[in-house]
Amino acid sequence: MSGLHIDSVRKMFGSRQILNDIFLSCKQGEIVGLFGRNGSGKSTLLKIIFGSLKSDYKYVSIEGNKLDTLADSKHLIRYLPQHSFLPNHVRIKQLINAFHPENIALKLSNHELVAPWLNCKAKELSGGELRILEVMLIMYSEAPYILLDEPFNGISPINVETIKGIIKLNSPDKSIVISDHDYHNVLDISTRNVLLNNGNTKVIGGINDLIDSGYLPASLNLNR
Repeated sequence: MSGLHIDSVRKMFGSRQILNDIFLSCKQGEIVGLFGRNGSGKSTLLKIIFGSLKSDYKYVSIEGNKLDTLADSKHLIRYLPQHSFLPNHVRIKQLINAFHPENIALKLSNHELVAPWLNCKAKELSGGELRILEVMLIMYSEAPYILLDEPFNGISPINVETIKGIIKLNSPDKSIVISDHDYHNVLDISTRNVLLNNGNTKVIGGINDLIDSGYLPASLNLNR
C-alpha cells in the first residue's frame, strides 16, 4: 500500500462525534485539498494523522507501515499548525539550524526570500513573512509527507502567491494535504480534493461539487 493511508478514524468530543470512520489517502506528487466548514474536524484530523492528538480509533500507515504514535511519524510527517509555532525571541538563523541538517539549513539560509531575515528575530517579521518562513521550514524538510493547516490565513494576496509557489515547487517530491478556508487558492494548487462533512469524507472535483454539497452558496456558480 503506497503513500499515506488513513482509515477508520473516529473521534468524539464529549457526546459529539467529530470524525466517523474517516478515510483519506495521499501519494507522492499529490496535493490533496481538504475542505470543510468551521468545526467540521479538519484540524482535528490533521493532528490525529500527525500524532499530536489522540483519536478514539485510527489506522494510519505510510508505505504499508502502521503509525501509532508521534514518535513513529517523527521523520516522515511534518505538520504546519494554524497558528505560529516559532519562538518569538530566537533569531531566524538559529531556528533554521535547529530545524534542519546542515545541508538543508544552508540551502534555506541562502534562499533569496530567507537571507534578509537571518539576523532578525521571529517577532520582528510581519505576519506574512513569518508564515512564508514557517511554510518554507516545513516544505524544505526531508519529511516526504506534509500537512498544512490554514497556510494562507490572514496574509496578503502577494504573500499567498509566494506560499503557493513554494508548495508547488516542492510538491513533486512530497505528498501534501492542505486545508484552508481560502478555497480558490487551495483549488488552484490541489491535484485532488476531499470534503469533510458530518464526520465523513467525500471525494469531490472542483467548485461545482463544493456548491452541490452545500459548502459554498449556489450564487457563486455563474457558469451553469
